[in-house]
Amino acid sequence: MPRDAVYFLSDLHLGASYFSSPVETERRVVRFLKSIAADAAEIYLVGDVLDYWYEYRYVVPRGHTRFFGALAELADSGVKITWMIGNHDIWIFDYLPSELGIEVVDGTLVRDICGRRFFITHGDGVGRASRAFRFLRALFRNRFCQWLFASVHPRWTVPLARSFSNDNRSRHPVPDAYRGRSTEPLIIFADEYLSAHPDINYFIFGHRHALADERLSPTCRAIILGEWIDLCSYARISPGAPLALHRFEE
Repeated sequence: MPRDAVYFLSDLHLGASYFSSPVETERRVVRFLKSIAADAAEIYLVGDVLDYWYEYRYVVPRGHTRFFGALAELADSGVKITWMIGNHDIWIFDYLPSELGIEVVDGTLVRDICGRRFFITHGDGVGRASRAFRFLRALFRNRFCQWLFASVHPRWTVPLARSFSNDNRSRHPVPDAYRGRSTEPLIIFADEYLSAHPDINYFIFGHRHALADERLSPTCRAIILGEWIDLCSYARISPGAPLALHRFEE
């Protein structure tokens, strides 16, 4: 089997306490990674891979051992792994890139993959968002605020972060409802961006927990990847074949 396929998945939210069995959820993701190891050339993790993560200077949070081990094994075998930072896993600094041998990208990425041009981003930093969301995003990314947060003992910050995540999940259904091309902020952004950059063939988004595939032009599609809380959805592309959405079913 040629090793030339590229995979995209997002919004795994590993470690979230609202999972009935967080460990089994992690094992399911690891089984998926093992299932694609034979043909994967690249894997793009498009944000919110972890429900919460903060790297202190000398310590890192507990958990995710199986998942990190699977990523390291894939990277060691030659699979290129790119992790796009989301709004839940903002605080990745140097530990994961150096220990796992992966690339971490904050923001947007335009890259040629399998002969097509991709625009990839988690989605929290593009399109229309509420003023409250924009304020929180700026606050969480502020260096001084990060320094203040790091000065508080993890026994307080970790429960606070998990409580915030649980509260957010209780107010938003999973999977989220797709709003349609005319009202979906990510698709509206993609349409506008495409008008100025007509060479884009695929837009890849996460964040919304919706699963969508919209054709924006004869040569361009916009993909929202869904999530791994209920859908276990992902996208795959290989040379000579179009990108397709799938669901991992064992």
